[in-house]
Amino acid sequence: MSYRHTTAIAAVGAALGGALLSACPKPTTPVPSGCGKDTDCRADRICVEGACTAPVAAGSDAGVGPADARTNFRGPPPFAMFLGNAQHTGALAGSAPTTKPTEQWSYKVPQPIVGSPTVGPDGSIYFTSHDGLLRALDSDGKLKWEFTTADRVWSTPAVAEDGTVYTGSDDDHLYAIEGATGKLVWKFRVGSCDPSIGGGPEGVRCDADGGPTLGPDGTIYSGGDGVYAVWPDGVLRWKFATPEHVSTAPALAQDGTVFAGCQDDALYAINSDGTKKWEYRTTRDIESTPSIGPDGVIYFGGDDDNIYALDSDGNLKWKVVTRGDVRGSPAIAPDGTIYAGSYDSHLYAIDPNGTVLWKFAAADKIHGSPAIATDGTVLVGSQDDQLYAIAPNGVLRWYLTFGGDVDTTPSISGDGVLYAASDDHTLRAFK
Repeated sequence: MSYRHTTAIAAVGAALGGALLSACPKPTTPVPSGCGKDTDCRADRICVEGACTAPVAAGSDAGVGPADARTNFRGPPPFAMFLGNAQHTGALAGSAPTTKPTEQWSYKVPQPIVGSPTVGPDGSIYFTSHDGLLRALDSDGKLKWEFTTADRVWSTPAVAEDGTVYTGSDDDHLYAIEGATGKLVWKFRVGSCDPSIGGGPEGVRCDADGGPTLGPDGTIYSGGDGVYAVWPDGVLRWKFATPEHVSTAPALAQDGTVFAGCQDDALYAINSDGTKKWEYRTTRDIESTPSIGPDGVIYFGGDDDNIYALDSDGNLKWKVVTRGDVRGSPAIAPDGTIYAGSYDSHLYAIDPNGTVLWKFAAADKIHGSPAIATDGTVLVGSQDDQLYAIAPNGVLRWYLTFGGDVDTTPSISGDGVLYAASDDHTLRAFK
């Protein structure tokens, strides 16, 4: 089973210092000479983990920089990322095969693949695995390059229009890689956890597995020991500290608000300057990436077995009770239907008013996020080793069998090639 359930212990005091004052719902004693936000600092200094800090050069490890001085700073716009866009609606680039597709090629790696594959602007396929590598394949399944991180990778790569590839790693770093060559552009240190590699609450609190998500101006958003916004040149834009680990990919609304779930049982809404807008508390961990509808409604799941819908002010619109954890991100169809899987082995189709339209039964838990092809077909994997293609009315169209759990979300290229991976260590192309 490839999914991870890490029970993180709230890190307060010296571990996060005064940074918790601006974001943590359980504040520690204020630091007399510290800061809670950038405006507490003078000149161009910014607030980093409770201390006013001077910006450093771009490209350095754990760089920081003043947000206000970079208001008009822009990087390459996004091309592809987890669940298709910064709102994580699950939109795929192409149409699903009308009948069961045929395998075109496969590529096997030494460890499970738990991040979803991403197709870049030139048709290259990028994916990560637990062997700590980010790989690039051409459209024929031939290896173009490999990039090595220092620990396991859970992240789904994000790609900008200029071909730059972004990924996080359990080595507590966010990486920017040249898509054409596989060379490092920069790396950013997430937090200051010690050890940076290893298990236990402190060892995983800074893991960069929540994202990355790319904003329209090229800003990269990632989770870790909080929510990070990083400029396209690897300089910190802002950090929103949380008391526990953020393992989900942040979602970005059209108005710039950032949403992220945390293992402290809360969904946070963060303003575009990194300050807290509101929080919504549940009764258990949130390890479901939020998705945002065109009307601003936020959908997410929780380990309390619920699928939630909140309005843009953080008020509960409705919740659907399932019989298991909901860790995948809900997908939102163009007609407004919400699709979400549960550990109760069902995919739920929900009307925007909260009414369950139908349920599709798999033979085991659904951990991953569903996605929606341009023809309306819903694709979702299960820990019964199957990938299902389901019509909008809930009728099964076809399924593919793998050699392990399918906890990833498939990708479809613009020309209709389907890429899917599983715990059997293999990425496959179908058409």
